[in-house]
Amino acid sequence: MIGTIESLALAVAAFVGGHFILSSLPVRQGLIGLAGENGFRGLYSLFALGSFTWTLYAYGAAPYVELWPLYENLRLIPLCILPFACLFAVIGVTTRTPTGVGGEKLLDDPHPVRGIATITRHPFLWGVVLWGLSHISVNGDLASLMLFGGLVVLALGGMMHIDYRRRETAGSGWGPVAMGTSAIPFLAAIQGRIKIDWAGIGITRTLAGLALYVVFLAAHGSLFGVPALP
Repeated sequence: MIGTIESLALAVAAFVGGHFILSSLPVRQGLIGLAGENGFRGLYSLFALGSFTWTLYAYGAAPYVELWPLYENLRLIPLCILPFACLFAVIGVTTRTPTGVGGEKLLDDPHPVRGIATITRHPFLWGVVLWGLSHISVNGDLASLMLFGGLVVLALGGMMHIDYRRRETAGSGWGPVAMGTSAIPFLAAIQGRIKIDWAGIGITRTLAGLALYVVFLAAHGSLFGVPALP
């Protein structure tokens, strides 16, 4: 069945839907009760790796179905957006935040929100959203819309689900974080609810994010068969 749009749809549905099912409170708590916190994380990681590998394989084998023409100027969109995607992703994974893995432990800290979390409490997921949207625009085919669109849905839905799970499990500890931060980048700062912690973000993390962008530019052609630069 690999090599069809239907097989890709099945893989994307398993990847995205499986994440939502495993992370839902009843399923998550049930599995943690059976296997413990580390066991659940191991199971979750194995599922994520396996389903994502399946999705990539199905995407690579899917037929090309054009949705809109591939205008050369469209390639400028990811070139402009991906620096921010890399910054959010790198700074997000290198900063402990209340919404990250194990981040519930920060809720007992007198100052749980630092660094990139003062811009958005979901930095890594915003990196995924920007990466997905930029690749949808520049590819213009059905398989790419399904793959990258699935990742965007997973990231946006993940933000809402993480907020819900923290609200349900952290009780009063989540209130100050929710009030003082925003899911939408810069919204809490614009509304005057928090001051951006530029020092906590740091120059090293920023340079690392930009370095990742440069590496992608240089290696995109050899890794994915399509040069990033026009």
